[in-house]
Amino acid sequence: MVIGGSQSGLAVGYHLAQQDRDFVILDAYHRVGDAWRRRWDSLRLFTTARYDGLPGMAFPAARHVYPTKDQVADYLETYAERFHLPVETGVRVDRLSRRGESFEVSAGDRTYTAADVVVATGTYHTPRIPDFAEQLDPAIVQLHSSAYRNPSQLANGGVLVVGAANSGAEIAVEVSKTHPTWLSGRDPGQEPTRAGSVPDRVLMPFIWFLASRVLTVGSPIGRKVRDEFLDPPRGIPRGRVGRRDIAAAGIEWVPRTAGVRDGSPTLDDGTILQVANVVWCTGFVMDLSWIDLPVTGAYGFPVQDRGVVPSQPGLYFIGMPFQRALSSALLGGVGRDAADIAGHIASGAADHTMAAI
Repeated sequence: MVIGGSQSGLAVGYHLAQQDRDFVILDAYHRVGDAWRRRWDSLRLFTTARYDGLPGMAFPAARHVYPTKDQVADYLETYAERFHLPVETGVRVDRLSRRGESFEVSAGDRTYTAADVVVATGTYHTPRIPDFAEQLDPAIVQLHSSAYRNPSQLANGGVLVVGAANSGAEIAVEVSKTHPTWLSGRDPGQEPTRAGSVPDRVLMPFIWFLASRVLTVGSPIGRKVRDEFLDPPRGIPRGRVGRRDIAAAGIEWVPRTAGVRDGSPTLDDGTILQVANVVWCTGFVMDLSWIDLPVTGAYGFPVQDRGVVPSQPGLYFIGMPFQRALSSALLGGVGRDAADIAGHIASGAADHTMAAI
C-alpha cells in the first residue's frame, strides 16, 4: 500500500506495477495532482522540465522550460492514467498502526491491512506559524503561503511577508505590484545564475549532478549540508528572485519578525509595522502523529535508511529531504529512491497480499 498520490507515491507505484504487484495508492485529494493545483497561481518549479520527469515518462515540455504548478498537476494526472496506476482518490488516512506481522491503515470508516506500507505524503504539509500570530489585530488579514493564491485575497494597505526564501521572495514581488510590501527574515542567499539565462542553462547539469550525486547521505559533505539544511529547517537559496529584483520592486527588506505589540507585528530591532496583511512564508513542519508507531527521530523526521525503516520491517518513507540526496525531495529526484524501495519490497517479502476490511 502507498499512502499519498503525488509524485513520490506515483513513482513508487510505477515500479510496483512493473513488478506486477498487488497494491493501491491512497490519495486524500479528489483528483490526482490537486496538491499542486492548490498552490499559488503564479508558482513555477525551480527546476527545468529536463529534470522534472518521473520514471518512464519525460515531462512534456521543452527541456529548458520551468513548468507551472498546473502543468505539474496535469502531468501527474496523465502519468497515473498512462501507467494505469490504482489510485483511490478522496481517501484521507487517519491512522497507521501494526497488527501482528501486518500494518493496519484506517481511513474514515474503511480499514486496510497490508504487508508493506510506503508513506509518500510529503515532508511538509502542516504550516508553521509562530504562536504570537494569534495576538495580531483581528483586522489584519493573515495567510500562510499554503493558503495564498493571488493578491486579490489581500486587504487594501501594506503587506508584511515573513520569510525570505523562494516562496516569500516570489510572493513579495507579486504583491508589491499592488500593495506597499515589507519582506522580513534571514537571507538564505541566491543561486549564482538567473533562472532561464544562458549561464543557468550551462550550469544546471552541474548543479543537478551535485544535488543528486555529490550531496548525498553517503558523503561527508552531503551529511554536513543535510545537517545545516535541516537543523533548523531553512529555505534553499532563491532560484528566481535576487536582491536586485526585491529592491527594484520597491520592497523594503526588514529584520526578522519577532512578536506583536498593540496588535501589530514587531521586528527584531523593535520596529512596529503598521500593515493590513501578513503572509506567513515560514515553511512547514512534519506531522507524524497519525502514525501510531515509534518512528520519529531527529528534526521530527522518521528514522530511516534510504527510505527503509529498520525498526518496522515493511514500512518505508519516500520524498524525504536527503533521503538519499538533496534531490530526493524534488520531482525529478524521487525516481531513484522509488526504485530502491520497490526493489527492497521485492527482495524482502514473499507475500505482498493486501486486503480491505
